[in-house]
Amino acid sequence: MSKVNLNTPEVPVRELRLGSITGFSGTAAGLVSCSNAGGLKDGSRSFSQCMGCSSGNAFCQLSMITDAAMVNHAPVGCAGDFFGYNFVYRVGQMERDLPPVIGRYFNTNIEEMDTVFGGARKLEATIRLAFERAKPKAIFVTTSCASGIIGDDVESVTNKMTRELGIPVVTCFCEGFKSKIWTSGFDSAYHSIVRKIVKPPEKKTNKVNIINFWGSDVFSGLLNKLGYEADYIVPFSTVAQLERISEAAATIQICPTLGTYLGAALEQVYGVPEIKAPVAYGLAGTDAWMRELGRVLGREQEIEEIIAVEKAAVLPKLEEYRARLTGTTCYITAGSAHGHALIALLRELGIDVQGAAIFHHDPVYDNGDPAADMLDHTVKTYGDIPNYNVCNKQAYELANILNRVRPDLMIARHGGMTHWGAKLGIPTLLIGDEHFSWGYQGLLNYAERILETLDNKEFVTNLAKHSTMPYTKWWMEQPPYTFLGGNVHVQAY
Repeated sequence: MSKVNLNTPEVPVRELRLGSITGFSGTAAGLVSCSNAGGLKDGSRSFSQCMGCSSGNAFCQLSMITDAAMVNHAPVGCAGDFFGYNFVYRVGQMERDLPPVIGRYFNTNIEEMDTVFGGARKLEATIRLAFERAKPKAIFVTTSCASGIIGDDVESVTNKMTRELGIPVVTCFCEGFKSKIWTSGFDSAYHSIVRKIVKPPEKKTNKVNIINFWGSDVFSGLLNKLGYEADYIVPFSTVAQLERISEAAATIQICPTLGTYLGAALEQVYGVPEIKAPVAYGLAGTDAWMRELGRVLGREQEIEEIIAVEKAAVLPKLEEYRARLTGTTCYITAGSAHGHALIALLRELGIDVQGAAIFHHDPVYDNGDPAADMLDHTVKTYGDIPNYNVCNKQAYELANILNRVRPDLMIARHGGMTHWGAKLGIPTLLIGDEHFSWGYQGLLNYAERILETLDNKEFVTNLAKHSTMPYTKWWMEQPPYTFLGGNVHVQAY
């Protein structure tokens, strides 16, 4: 278990803290075996097409705290995705009936002269401007490759501005070059919140922290039955709400890839118990998760009654869907824990998962509890998965393996990945709401959407007839992991 240290301004990246990797090819069982044995080595690519950025992941969480402002200490090009965060922020406000407010995002516009003489003065001026214009309750400063390389003392600046402005001005160290694993940015964002925003508990409440992105509310109904209240964090929280998350009765994370650090930090520092169980996807995972929730909250009997009622409601329809979907083949591309959970869900529906491209792999989570390992749970419960690839969004590998496997269906969690299946004539499904497949009802939700996708494949069939791949015949005839060295377990395609 990694030890949370709030005395340091930076949290170690996942490669150092958890031993996480972005390069592997083989089977899911093979990866689980390597992880459990310890000493998992990262495969290295001699060619890398693209990858995500830790700074963007940190920004996407902090930027949706409703009464905070963001200062991105970076060249103006790093602000090119501000519009995307603002779009998601505005859509989320409408879904939650919140007042429509645009994001309060500022960029220091580091230029060539600043890389020589330093950007500290420009950062101070931008923080003051953000305070004057937005009147926020807190200001978060995200760092960048440029500010990190030139060595700006951002922490000294934010400490000075905290004293001057009378509100928390918090550094979030998330330079993209420090980690190949973009989810390290989530950890940086949460470290800054726990270190400078969260206050020691004054009392215990009946609230349950739910670390989430911006999905629909699937927890209020369940928790209300148990006498508790759902408190979604971080998107759409206020600074005052975040100050009191140390008083919660427990912490739920909908995706350990997102919340591994925050869940462990709240437990280690403030004693808020984290629900340590497989994510609630599929019958077995949902059973285990529900029972762990009941144990932690002291509601075991109530949970057993809820399990019995909810399973009785979905099982007859689930059998109908299984009869229609059994034998269907599928390929998945998604983030780590969510991808593992989707594999379990699909196998529960009788679908043959022919492979997966998962964006990184954490051999252990920050809580150190093997019960929370979703991939291990999936393999033990549903069997092995062939063609299992760990990659940081390497589209050239994905296109190659899809061309070889040719599944009946492709499921993607992230935008920008779906068109690779569609261009090959493979019906492709993208669902952005991470709560859509949660729990027992989630099985039926996904089954319905899958059947709709399979029944309406005319578009992708026609698209494949009139589109071409950017990859040459030479590449498509190569083994898909030609450029991946180490952690490659050869298998027939």
